[in-house]
Amino acid sequence: MARIAGVTIPSEKQVHVALTYIYGVGPTFARDILAAAAIEPTTRVKDLTEAEEQRLREVIDKNYTVEGDLQRLVTNNIKRLKDVGAYRGLRHKAGLPVNGQRTRTNARTRKGRAVAVGGTQKKAASKT
Repeated sequence: MARIAGVTIPSEKQVHVALTYIYGVGPTFARDILAAAAIEPTTRVKDLTEAEEQRLREVIDKNYTVEGDLQRLVTNNIKRLKDVGAYRGLRHKAGLPVNGQRTRTNARTRKGRAVAVGGTQKKAASKT
C-alpha cells in the first residue's frame, strides 16, 4: 500500500488507475504524472520500487494541487461567489443547478428527494 499525497492507493491496481484515487487527479493528469516520473502506466502499484514511488510523490507535490489544498480552494471559490452575490453563488446557496440546466424536471441530484405537493391520500376506513 503506497501513500501518495496523503492517500493510500490500492496496491493491486495498475498505477495509472490507482493515481485517480487521489482527489484532483483524473486519467489525463495520471498519464502526465507517469510520463514526468518516467514510469510505465501498466505497472502494478505493488511492483513499484521505493525510488519510483518517491519520484511520483515529488512530481505530484511540485506540479499539482491535490487533496486538501484543492478542496479548500474550491470551497473558497464557492464561498467568494456567495459573498459577492453572483448568480452562480445564489444558485449554490439555493441548492439548485449552477450551470444552466433545466429544473422543471431532472434536477433531483441537486434538489434532493421529490416532495409531494397537493392532496393527501384518504385514510383507509378502519374496522371497529
